[in-house]
Amino acid sequence: MPAHEVTNQPPPLTGYDASDDPALISALRREGADWAEPELRELGRLAGGEQAQDNGRLANEHPPRLHTHDRYGHRVDEVEFHPAWHDLMATAVSHGLHAAPWRDSRPGAHVARAAGFYVWGQAEAGHLCPVSMTYAIVPALRHAPALASAYEPLLAAASYDFGLRPPLGKRGLLAGMSMTEKQGGSDVRANTTTAVAQPDGSYLITGHKWFTSAPMGDLFMVLAQIPGKGLSCFLLPRVLPDGTRNGMRLMRLKDKLGNRSNASAEVEYENATAWLVGEEGRGVRTIIDMVNSTRLDCVVAAATGMRLGVMHAAHHAAHRTAFGTRLADQPLMANVLADLAVESEAATTVALRLAGATERAARGDEREAAFRRLALAVTKYWVCKQAPAHAAEALECLGGNGYVEESGMPRLYREAPLQSIWEGSGNVAALDALRALTRQPDSAEAFFAELDLAAGADRRLDEAIARLRKEATDPAESSARRLAEAMAVALQAALLIRDGSPAVADAFAATRLAGDRGRAYGTLPPGAAAAAIIARGMVGA
Repeated sequence: MPAHEVTNQPPPLTGYDASDDPALISALRREGADWAEPELRELGRLAGGEQAQDNGRLANEHPPRLHTHDRYGHRVDEVEFHPAWHDLMATAVSHGLHAAPWRDSRPGAHVARAAGFYVWGQAEAGHLCPVSMTYAIVPALRHAPALASAYEPLLAAASYDFGLRPPLGKRGLLAGMSMTEKQGGSDVRANTTTAVAQPDGSYLITGHKWFTSAPMGDLFMVLAQIPGKGLSCFLLPRVLPDGTRNGMRLMRLKDKLGNRSNASAEVEYENATAWLVGEEGRGVRTIIDMVNSTRLDCVVAAATGMRLGVMHAAHHAAHRTAFGTRLADQPLMANVLADLAVESEAATTVALRLAGATERAARGDEREAAFRRLALAVTKYWVCKQAPAHAAEALECLGGNGYVEESGMPRLYREAPLQSIWEGSGNVAALDALRALTRQPDSAEAFFAELDLAAGADRRLDEAIARLRKEATDPAESSARRLAEAMAVALQAALLIRDGSPAVADAFAATRLAGDRGRAYGTLPPGAAAAAIIARGMVGA
């Protein structure tokens, strides 16, 4: 007989539909991808199911292992993954969360893909790195039409075909990115990796990369210096057309804070064959198309983590009693949950708006492309910057239970800083926004035109936009973070006021615009519609 009966513990949060999210579904329809809702619901049920949740746990408890040599001493440079990783990857690819939208003629394909990325990411975050890289490589690869013609159909194929074989002989391909080096980091112009032209039009790449994402991909976008020409961009396959391994040596896998299921490697290139993408000496300009696409996924992933944190915190509070009262009914806990839900919904709304801008820009809408240029930079800075504090507060809602690995909250917490670091840390994103604001007037014009769509609907927003216009006239570099924050918050507020829940929009404007809050979550002002806001943050509510 057990020594005691277990009571006052919430049931497992499983068997739910992860797409049961009012902010997400509203944005999906608003951005022109309502046709994707049935498949999104299917993916949501998979993400909230026991199998996917278990796969997420197993993929992190059994991280990838690097095998540099086989038993006979031959160099193999292979990474071994747990079967759970492959199951997660197969689902992501079969549902088109990788490069599929670039070959999909349906309006809203990029929005549908972002929504699926958001929903499926609730099962496990790490495996979405190669999925994101594969999505992002296509616009950069199109700078080399012949290469794009050969590889893009396989990058967009809905087939997960793991293993090192000649790319053109596989059913589907995955991609990675190899940019940063020890001495430069974000300053990629300091790279020392070299590329030497060959008579057949290829180049031989020699050098190192300090951080290469998804090293078991089939194709990589690589930056290297062409002597006398400058930093250039190249497409480098892991396996050459004749079946031999390319000179890409995996030196070690990074021992990371989070993102444990995903492999990230230090790489050395030894006369590795690659092909030029874009113009010689214009490598940054070429690869920035890839970087901007992965930045969108950073925003989506940060929003995904916030949503997951709110769901777990609200679920716990709905089933846990303390001091004779259900946690969710205690005013102070309700304030915390509602504040977390407001932040989450604002992040989801702006992420899907950026996905819509990506969709329309891909179809030739120059106005949307200009808006995305600035809006993505400020949003990447701010939304990703909010994720760690949000995860910490959500974890705390579970008390000591949230500090234990079985709850899943430590994994969420460790993952949270990632999006703010990858694809340009806080300073890089803020400075990028400053450059767009000051050097590309069409971006600033399009951004403020977006804000003006909500003009007159809320006095607090009108005042914030007026302040922002003054601050944006002659910004100093030292104020880039402050300005990026103000722009991102104003954009979130404008979107919520135009199209969001009135309760969420009012709470956001009162706290994030008018400053009627404290410095921590759980400091919404009296009168905030906490119960209505919390209900939107729960599945099955």
